[in-house]
Amino acid sequence: MDAKVWFTIITGLIGGLGLFLYGMKLMSGGLQKTAGDKLKALLEKLTSNRFIGAGVGVLVTVLIQSSSATTVMVVGFVNAGLMNLTQALSVVLGANIGTTITAQIIAFKVSALALPAIGIGALLLLFVKNSKVNYIAEIILGFGLLFFGMSTMSNAFIPLNNSQEFADIFVNFSKYPALAVLVGTITTLVVQSSSATIGITIALAANGLVDYQGAVGLVLGDNIGTTITANLAAIGGNRAAKQAAFGHFLFNVFGVIYMLVLFTPFLSIVDAVTPGDPLMVAADGTYPNVARHVANAHTLFNIINALIFIPLLPFLAKVCQMVIKTDEEQGYKYTHLSPAIANTPDIAVAQVRQEVARMSSVAIEILKTTETAILKGDRKMGRVAEYEETLDGFQRELFMFMDILEKRSMSEKGMETLKRIRQGIHDLEEIGDLAQKVMRITIKMQDKDHELSNSAKKELHEMFDTVVVFAERVFTAFSMNRKQPELELLIEDDVDKMHKQFRKNHIKRLNKGNCSVETGVNFVDILNCLEEIGDHIFTVAQINSSNKFE
Repeated sequence: MDAKVWFTIITGLIGGLGLFLYGMKLMSGGLQKTAGDKLKALLEKLTSNRFIGAGVGVLVTVLIQSSSATTVMVVGFVNAGLMNLTQALSVVLGANIGTTITAQIIAFKVSALALPAIGIGALLLLFVKNSKVNYIAEIILGFGLLFFGMSTMSNAFIPLNNSQEFADIFVNFSKYPALAVLVGTITTLVVQSSSATIGITIALAANGLVDYQGAVGLVLGDNIGTTITANLAAIGGNRAAKQAAFGHFLFNVFGVIYMLVLFTPFLSIVDAVTPGDPLMVAADGTYPNVARHVANAHTLFNIINALIFIPLLPFLAKVCQMVIKTDEEQGYKYTHLSPAIANTPDIAVAQVRQEVARMSSVAIEILKTTETAILKGDRKMGRVAEYEETLDGFQRELFMFMDILEKRSMSEKGMETLKRIRQGIHDLEEIGDLAQKVMRITIKMQDKDHELSNSAKKELHEMFDTVVVFAERVFTAFSMNRKQPELELLIEDDVDKMHKQFRKNHIKRLNKGNCSVETGVNFVDILNCLEEIGDHIFTVAQINSSNKFE
């Protein structure tokens, strides 16, 4: 073939692959934005039951059309301590099954719908200014681009149908399936998309450039290559995250090994459940039935693999724990955040909320410690400073992570939620600053042997207890993602009333000579700080009571 033909083939392949990958990204992104709440609900309902975990993995991956996104998400949740290793591995096994739906859709030959889908999706995106409609438009447009890219790749291979040189390259795949597995693995590593590799394989097989056995070998290799995504995501994560990613690699590798040993019986099973002869040649020289056989081989392999490994997950988890024993230095010191989960931004919001709940528990501890120091005369400045430093660390790391999230494509609801959470984090950090200010006033009083009257101590105890109860209720509602009851919001009014009443009481004590002027000034400063703390807690409560936040 001359250079012009090769140029047409190469540009067709590159262009088709680009359309396919962009279509997959667009469709997956639209599905994630649309189904973000459903995904979060599925993960929250996950139990220790391995079969339920696998089912969740299947459903989540079908919803977002990306096993890589699911496995990266799982690595992030393990890193955050929201999921144990056995649960994570069961979800990943399910994700392997869920991702095969893409190959099934490709094999059904709906490429005739590609151009109408592109037209409809583009028109909706350009002329409809509604976020929900736009998410659906992204799905439709992505679907169209995916299949138009698939068609472009398939057409690019047509000139090679009569090329003996090209046929000689792939003839060894049927003789040596292990070679096909190796090529499939490398191709997926390079392309970083198992769906794209399968799309290329189906296009090659449909044009007769690679035979049925060779195509199945390529697909088996694709299952190994796709595990690299989760392992890359685990870099910088904790030990449990690395173990989850390594487990994904292990059961795909072992699955391919035993499937190569049972390769002929496996193909017989695929043929038995799939209608049509995969070797039948149409009048135009293509193989019309091979796509369905290749897609079913992909699905059956992952179903069989899941059924074999689900009972063995506790043992596999122990193997992963034995192999990966140490933690590497992580980028996050105070939080359990995983940068990898930012690839699924709407889901990552749930992880941010979890970390803010941990941050709020530190804020409550700093309040309790400060109260004890004032009322019992303990010098706990060191502990308060340590808590305040922890709050600063939480704020810094959460803001860093949220800066990453806000640069990703996410739903309008997710963006609004992040905006409100950011304000809540700022308020939590301010509570730490105010508690430290109260502690400094207390230390100054202790150094000068200035002691509050019993009446002043009783009032501070009452106000501190009210503020702590308010904080505990608000922060509990936040961590449970429930709307703040109106009655709980009224506690802030109680704090304001106490502030005014106790100031009046202080003036009376001062007039009677029951306390010194300097001690009285310190008492009022502490009251002011507690009133400000109540205001910051109320701001967090308003986040909970916002309908947009739910």
